[in-house]
Amino acid sequence: MSLNALTNACNQKTNREPVLELGEAAVQQAVDSLMRKYMVSDKSAGYGGRVTKYKHRFCNTEFGSLKFSKQELGILCVLLLRGPQTPGELRTRTNRLCEFADAGQVEATLKNLMSREDGPFIARLPRASGSRESRYAHLFSGAIESVDEPAEPAAAGQSATGSPTLSERVGQLENAVSRLRAELDALAARLPATGR
Repeated sequence: MSLNALTNACNQKTNREPVLELGEAAVQQAVDSLMRKYMVSDKSAGYGGRVTKYKHRFCNTEFGSLKFSKQELGILCVLLLRGPQTPGELRTRTNRLCEFADAGQVEATLKNLMSREDGPFIARLPRASGSRESRYAHLFSGAIESVDEPAEPAAAGQSATGSPTLSERVGQLENAVSRLRAELDALAARLPATGR
């Protein structure tokens, strides 16, 4: 890709987390840094070519030591572009890069990426309150704390993290709405008849 194409790709507004607004100088600086690490190579403009183009040497090349299956590479690409994802989101969002037969294949690929000898490359994040699935994040930006799935089901009335369950939170919200309605009714009763 050319520097202009790389800059446009970095600044794309959809399917990115975080959304960036990089200038060509910042992108060139990043490309130069990756070239020093032998993760990117340039194909200098030769006869008939006007623009230098860059190619990754990160993985699955004769130069890189990292080798990923199509499914592993698809998951890593989506995690790099979109940030932490659930297995369901990964299955849906990798469909242009690879195919998964079912959710079990996604889970198996995630486990493999966490347990490879040359890894780990991803980590399971703590399950968010009220969510059914754990999210996964890549580890290429540095280590993050990974968690294991809870061994025992959560006690009744409490989530695995010890925070209130969804039904408890809904009950608290309903109580707060009732109190606010009562306060509004009291305020409306104090207003003069002409102000209503």
